Amino acid sequence: MARYATKETEAKWQAAWADQRVFTAKIDPSKPKYYVLEMFPYPSGRLHMGHVRNYAMGDLTARYKRARGFNVLHPMGWDAFGLPAENAAMQNKRHPAEWTYANIDSMRAQFGQLGVSFDWERELATCHPQYFRHEQKMFLDFWKNGLAYRKKSYVNWDPVENTVLANEQVVDGKGWRSGAPVERRELNQWFLKITEYADDLLSAITTLDRWPDRVRVMQENWIGKSQGAQLQFALTEASRKPGFEAVEVYTTRPDTLFGASFLAIAANHPLALELAKSDADAAEFIAECNRLGTSEAVIEQAEKLGYRTGLFVANPFVPGQELPVYLANFVLMEYGTGALFGCPAHDQRDFDFATKYDLPIVTVVRPRDADASYTVGKGPFTDDGILINSGFLDGLTVADAKKAACDHIEKLGIGTVKTQYRLRDWGVSRQRYWGCPIPVIHCPSCGPVAVPDTQLPVTLPEDVTFDAPGNPLDRHPTWKHVTCPTCGGAATRETDTLDTFFESSWYFLRFASPRSEEAFDKEAVDYWLPVDQYIGGVEHAVLHLLYSRFFTRALKQCGYVDMKEPFAGLFTQGMVCHQTYKSADGQWLFPTDVRQDEAGAFIEIATGQASTPGRVEKMSKSKKKRHRPRRDYRCLWGRCCAAVRAVGLAPGARFRVDHGGHRWCVALREPPVALGDRTRHR
Repeated sequence: MARYATKETEAKWQAAWADQRVFTAKIDPSKPKYYVLEMFPYPSGRLHMGHVRNYAMGDLTARYKRARGFNVLHPMGWDAFGLPAENAAMQNKRHPAEWTYANIDSMRAQFGQLGVSFDWERELATCHPQYFRHEQKMFLDFWKNGLAYRKKSYVNWDPVENTVLANEQVVDGKGWRSGAPVERRELNQWFLKITEYADDLLSAITTLDRWPDRVRVMQENWIGKSQGAQLQFALTEASRKPGFEAVEVYTTRPDTLFGASFLAIAANHPLALELAKSDADAAEFIAECNRLGTSEAVIEQAEKLGYRTGLFVANPFVPGQELPVYLANFVLMEYGTGALFGCPAHDQRDFDFATKYDLPIVTVVRPRDADASYTVGKGPFTDDGILINSGFLDGLTVADAKKAACDHIEKLGIGTVKTQYRLRDWGVSRQRYWGCPIPVIHCPSCGPVAVPDTQLPVTLPEDVTFDAPGNPLDRHPTWKHVTCPTCGGAATRETDTLDTFFESSWYFLRFASPRSEEAFDKEAVDYWLPVDQYIGGVEHAVLHLLYSRFFTRALKQCGYVDMKEPFAGLFTQGMVCHQTYKSADGQWLFPTDVRQDEAGAFIEIATGQASTPGRVEKMSKSKKKRHRPRRDYRCLWGRCCAAVRAVGLAPGARFRVDHGGHRWCVALREPPVALGDRTRHR
């Protein structure tokens, strides 16, 4: 043929595929099954090249396996709850549901143009009540089985999105979506007990032989199993307060106790709060610490600050030595015991702190090729070595010294050997409207009470406003006011909604039987699961992927499924990246909104003001790291009237125009100026 008639040919065959239900999957025990799944998209309204890259890979895999005789399941759905819809509602005066479903329609049509071989009969949207009613039941079953609980806790607060973030959602000390520096707040929150499975999640990583090594290492490091000693540092007699005789510390380096020079406690440690009652400076320091978030990333990036309390503890390994007690902004109550001892010679953070506050730096570990006169210089020695200046530990390797130190601690009766995990329980409460309502009622008499199964799903009220910051559910005049299912008295609904990662932690199971009245049809799950090939971004290694592994185990404990690992094979497809740009007032710009002048400086085309280039990052609509499709513009310069695509091009840029039956190669002499739907250029 002279040319490939794209629209006609592809429309013809896509219609034929749909009529014949070519991609509709059914259970067929006579064939080997193959479940291929790409991480489902958020319905932002428009596909970008990252989507095309991801879903083309899945489509290729699905078509190849079908051609090889496999019974293939390749479904599609929408991760449809979340803050972008709520933000769009505020900006565009549209209800989040209207905005979300309109975007789903748009993206479904775009997928149709691509011709991806999805089984559309299994399509689901997590914002639909027939989806989230099942996860509300799961939440209640987790609660009954001790896997969900509520407590007051210090959390990461995103001041832009006005919601709590899990530690995994704090990136470089900032909210993973907004980019705003996180703060620390104390709130009543719902948690899932992911730590219950810490050891199982860690040990099972070795079975994931079709996962990238990088992802497995990231999960191992995030779970962070360590063995150390938990011991008591006795407060000196002059330092003791009523109810405070000692400070408990967990350490993975008991071998360095001879080099200890201070003890640091968290700003929210019970002893710190007791001191703040009578010490205004301590209270102010605690308030300053609370302006930081609670994630390790935030703590690591912040300047290490301390407040000397005037209290002292005894070093259990060095008779007569007293260590000063500091409040410190780098110690958190949520990690270990909320207290640590500092050995500056062998830890960078402790070294920086000791240098800042002029504390002793005592070398207790030397390199293997150095002698006992070795001392650290301008930085700590953190490698393996031999103990020195350490009494009964002298001459031992670090490994042997750790064991000997632990034995001595137990002999003294001041502590025990203990295994700890870096992993913390998953906070799932979010202070926003567009999410799955947590099915709990708070009664003044009965406390938190589960919504009866017969009243599920708890749906969101439609008549909400977004004209004020915060959660619209808190302000709704009627929705939250109910009667207690237990005593019949006046009560209120839980107004927090679930973290959207809750929805994405089980959708792959729902695809096996998306129209079932139960959460899962057992026959379908047993046939299709686990996912044979999962495709998605490596950025979800300690978010979605870890949560999904935990969730599947929790569902097994509650009797929903018989499996533990949801994804047999994982492929991380990489990212489409581009440089970022910001305007003079700090707003994100499209690459096509920016040009470079002769000196190489970046200029915003529309205003002529300087633009600030940022680092190369993954494609993101929020940061405008995608090329905006250029429109055709009618030329106003001269009489050529050629259609050009010039806006966003810098002087000297060359492009082609079709005019008068000829194709011309044109170079711009000056920046084009947009005039409505036309452009003036030279």
